[in-house]
Amino acid sequence: MCSSVKMEGTSAPVVRRDPYEVLNVSRDSSDQEIKTAYRKLALKYHPDKNVGNPEASELFKEVAYSYNILADPDKRKQYDTAGFEALETEGMDMEIDLSNLGTVNTMFAALFSKLGVPIKTTISATVLEEALSGVVTVRPLRLGTSVTGKVEKQCAHFYGVTVSDQQAQLGIVVRVVSAAQSKFKLLYFEHEANGGYGLALQEECEKNGKVTSAGMYFLHFQVYRMDSTVNALAMAKDPEAAFFKRLEGLQPCEVSELKAGTHIFAVYGDNFFKPATYTIEALCTETFESTTEKLKDIEAQILMKRNELRKFETEYQKALARFQEVTNRFIQEKQSVDELLKERDTVQSSFTVARTTNCSIASNGTCSSSSSKAPGDELNGESSAEDVVSDGKDKLSKKRWFNLNLNRSCKKAG
Repeated sequence: MCSSVKMEGTSAPVVRRDPYEVLNVSRDSSDQEIKTAYRKLALKYHPDKNVGNPEASELFKEVAYSYNILADPDKRKQYDTAGFEALETEGMDMEIDLSNLGTVNTMFAALFSKLGVPIKTTISATVLEEALSGVVTVRPLRLGTSVTGKVEKQCAHFYGVTVSDQQAQLGIVVRVVSAAQSKFKLLYFEHEANGGYGLALQEECEKNGKVTSAGMYFLHFQVYRMDSTVNALAMAKDPEAAFFKRLEGLQPCEVSELKAGTHIFAVYGDNFFKPATYTIEALCTETFESTTEKLKDIEAQILMKRNELRKFETEYQKALARFQEVTNRFIQEKQSVDELLKERDTVQSSFTVARTTNCSIASNGTCSSSSSKAPGDELNGESSAEDVVSDGKDKLSKKRWFNLNLNRSCKKAG
């Protein structure tokens, strides 16, 4: 199954292969089978082992992209239902390999990281291969104790934590803190049949106050991890949508409890240029019983809230669409009212404002004037004509009376 997906920042769609095909697994494969297949292919195409091979680099990205989908239960379900169209590609996190960036690009990556832009990095293929081969040095880390160390960038320090049945039943916490605010990863490895160790879990460190820290909790109930790496561009583009997706980052841990025996953890140096200093500690949760119950309760509340938000998002989108509809209606109605009032003012002004006199040239060359008369002008014109006629009659009668007297005087004189 292939599909073309529009990737952010590109002008042409990118053809994506079926994730199951990429990882060479069946659709009913278990999570462990998918993880194993990803691990083998990631090592095969890792940039560390294929320097100067752009094809291997692209295959490595494709493998990581496919695993990103199939390792997440929600994304896998969405893909199985509707393919790539159901996935928000701009929210898919990609990892970069620091060993293959070069000095200039590493400086830019470090700058963006300082500015708060989340940048995920891959684990060195050398570290993963040495762990799978079982040739790494494992230092003992007893419960209730801590060890301080300094690990070079893109290298790892391995620790073995041995727990009893009772301690495993109570729960185990492994945590790492860096007072120097170094960047690191906390890794958990499972025992492989060949005697090596395969990567099972990894936690990115986060800044907490004046330190960076990471932790893994193996309790007697299902625990969750929060993927706080949110695409900064997506947040800026649509913060409302990002809010509704915020709790989707809470995902069940692949390993929630440990059995009796020795378990392998590692601190991986993830600084861009310098070594990472850290303190690692392993504890039994027996002394954290109240905290454990609080964690169980608050995560249950978050899961309930996530379900509520999924329903509320639908209601919110409908209300937002309705709001946009009535807002557009308001703009249209306002424009309509303004136009009607303007037209009324134009009509009304014809009753109150006198029109100008226009002179038109007749066919005989004379200028005939016509005036625009306001209502009542005709009545005033008729009154003026009557006044002229009346004045003319008076003058005529006066003239006749004068002439009459004059004639009479002349007759007498004669």
